[in-house]
Amino acid sequence: MVSVDDAGSGNISEYTVSELSFALKRTVEDAYGYVRVRGELGRISRPGSGHVYLDLKDDKAVLSGIIWKGVAGRLKIQPEQGLEVIATGKLTTYPGQSKYQIIIESLEPAGLGALMALLEERRKKLAAEGLFDDDRKQPLPYLPRTIGVVTSPTGAVIRDILHRLADRFPVHVLVWPVRVQGETSGNEVAAGIRGFNDMELEGPIPRPDLIIVARGGGSVEDLWGFNDEAVVRAAADSAIPLISAVGHETDWTLIDYAADFRAPTPTGAAEFAVPVRSELVAGLGDLATRQQRAILRLYEERANALRAAVRGLPRLDDLLSLPRQKLDDLTRRLPGGLSFNLQKQRTDYARVSGRLTKRGLERHIRDLTIRLEQLHSRLARQVRNVLSERQVKFEGLKKLLASVSYQNVLERGFVLVHAEGGGMISRSQGLQADQKVALEFYDGRVGAQIIEGEPPAKTSKKKPKSNKTVGKGQGDLF
Repeated sequence: MVSVDDAGSGNISEYTVSELSFALKRTVEDAYGYVRVRGELGRISRPGSGHVYLDLKDDKAVLSGIIWKGVAGRLKIQPEQGLEVIATGKLTTYPGQSKYQIIIESLEPAGLGALMALLEERRKKLAAEGLFDDDRKQPLPYLPRTIGVVTSPTGAVIRDILHRLADRFPVHVLVWPVRVQGETSGNEVAAGIRGFNDMELEGPIPRPDLIIVARGGGSVEDLWGFNDEAVVRAAADSAIPLISAVGHETDWTLIDYAADFRAPTPTGAAEFAVPVRSELVAGLGDLATRQQRAILRLYEERANALRAAVRGLPRLDDLLSLPRQKLDDLTRRLPGGLSFNLQKQRTDYARVSGRLTKRGLERHIRDLTIRLEQLHSRLARQVRNVLSERQVKFEGLKKLLASVSYQNVLERGFVLVHAEGGGMISRSQGLQADQKVALEFYDGRVGAQIIEGEPPAKTSKKKPKSNKTVGKGQGDLF
């Protein structure tokens, strides 16, 4: 046992921080090496470097984990928060932060039940958003001119689809190459679906009339990329009808719910995409034969009906006999009708011309004159009545004006003072000595001059006048 005194005496070796950190790192790596750790995935981050940083946790502890970029692309399933997994890797430390961590080299679900529980939870979430509703489904085109296939370009799936299309009805096929397994599978498939939708309708490369998303069979982990939320949303948003053909007939992924049609296999997708050309040719030939027979039968029916109608028609002489007789009758009646009409016009002319004699015109003018005199008399009465009403109203207004006129005030002995320019002066303030004003009496105006007031602006050198205000012929005013 080492006492405190011994420790202070310097018998214990000294370490630098780096030496101690790396010693612990070697100890941890040598003692544990490769381990398998079971836990629930917590925080997950994917920086731009491509590495994946995550937490493995249980109810008592948390272990940091790293998946390097090269390993992340080979994983069977992608790490998702809440998923219970078994991580296999090497335990080590990170001296820069004094923590231990696991470098993960493989990741697998902790039992199929955990993965299926996560899948069911995601399915319910997307279904609640309406991405699987039947009213979103689009009908497939009967005979597409161009088909876009989102799949791996090197697998057997694309060969099976092309072979089946060539057997049934050769059409133009565009392949959008993607990875159908691994970390980037979901994003690549979603990008392929959206890429076909973004193509121009009349562009240099024809836009597909139908999209097939296909992959061969595999485990739940192998098909996990087609359960990716990005894939489901891209399929639901596709304006181009989409067939999902992922796995075998018993394999179901979330894209199957969002697609417009689910095919049991990739080969089955090709069969649903196009009809059989030979059957179409045979069907068209049969329809052409039936059409020709129907036209011949219709022609015979119409010919028989025409012959029957011809037999039922009367002879030409019988058809023309009545119009001929009617024409002859009208021809005989025409001279008499013309004579009668001429006589009637002469009678009407004589009746009208008799009214145009001098005596008739004089009588008409006399009637008009009497009518004009009557109208003039009525107009004169109306004018007199209106003038009388206006006169009464004018007299009333005149009396009202006289009652409020200042002339009545002047008549009682008051005087109005006007300035030389014509304005009325109502106050003494502002009046100046020698200022000329006009006094208005009841019977007229006279001129006057102010004796006392404010001094004028400029004083005169002449001898002041007498302090009297003299009116013109009126004598003293004050």
